[in-house]
Amino acid sequence: MASDFTQPGVIAGSRRGFLAGIGAAAVGISLTGLAGCGARGKSINFYNWDTYIGATTLKDFKKATGIGVKMSLFANNDELFAKLRGGNQGYDVIVPTNDFVERMIDADMLLPLDRAKIPNFKNIAPGFQNVAFDPGRRYSMPYTWLVLGLGYRKSKIQGVPDSWKWVFDSDRYKGRIGLLAEAGDLCRLVLKYMGDDMNSKDPAALSRVQAMLTKQKPNVAVFHDDNGQDLLLSGDIDIVIEYNGDIAQVMREDKDLDFVVPGEGSQVSSDCLCIPKGAPNPALATEFINYLLDAQAGAEITRTIRYPTPNAAAAALMGPDYRDNPVIFPPKAILDKCEYAKYNGEAMSRLYEDVITRVRAA
Repeated sequence: MASDFTQPGVIAGSRRGFLAGIGAAAVGISLTGLAGCGARGKSINFYNWDTYIGATTLKDFKKATGIGVKMSLFANNDELFAKLRGGNQGYDVIVPTNDFVERMIDADMLLPLDRAKIPNFKNIAPGFQNVAFDPGRRYSMPYTWLVLGLGYRKSKIQGVPDSWKWVFDSDRYKGRIGLLAEAGDLCRLVLKYMGDDMNSKDPAALSRVQAMLTKQKPNVAVFHDDNGQDLLLSGDIDIVIEYNGDIAQVMREDKDLDFVVPGEGSQVSSDCLCIPKGAPNPALATEFINYLLDAQAGAEITRTIRYPTPNAAAAALMGPDYRDNPVIFPPKAILDKCEYAKYNGEAMSRLYEDVITRVRAA
């Protein structure tokens, strides 16, 4: 299946703990804060989702360029935005999702990219080269695309849970349900289930979201910070809202796990590589971004993280176990019901946050 995805209106999330597998000490990963620069050589600071880089990518980059990478992890876009809103604490490259790219552009938090120094942009599939949330790709380069759906344990769930009902509007799996903590994503999925515009600006629609989630809260085990696949794998929950790539990762470890995009449709997203304002090393950051868009580097990342790649040259190097995987590439009939999240201004972003804060406090 093709590895790009476009929706009408588009111009032509852990992602999981495998630190031992990529050698945390060797690449300077910090889980708690920004890793300090090494005494020797050049280095950059990379603020990324968990399990969202290839097993050898950072080592390979250092070998090729002499530039070290210190990688710190954030749990969701809300955390990323809050961390940078008060000023850059030393990060050179970040990985926001499309609606947060738009939000950060609006807040003047991103540096324009020097496209002349990113020749590997030629590897990107046409559908991702010019996008509504960043026309002309002035501030972002595409890293992945992804779809939210339901990861589940087949032996514990009755049939295929092909509706959002089972996590938003039912006590069938009481105490075994995991919902996303990220406010905007969760609100939009409930709107989708209720048949409203997923990107609605109507406060009354958000009030209905709050009422439904408040009613459902006693059935929910956890609002997770993008580690739902780990909770599912460990047996702490049986059904969870998660990204397709995260569930594809754990399905390699446990054959009792599966993934479905509910029939009502879902949210499709694109995670991007950006340079935040105040980056200490923008030239080195640009070199790193260009490296990540290389065909071989992109394929190495994709083999590890199991997300759909917008890098056409990398996708061409992948085998049928990736290209033909319906978890990584859901059926077109379902994708046709999916939409990109839109940034609708700071007031709406704060309303999403207020709604979920009230639900969790109820």
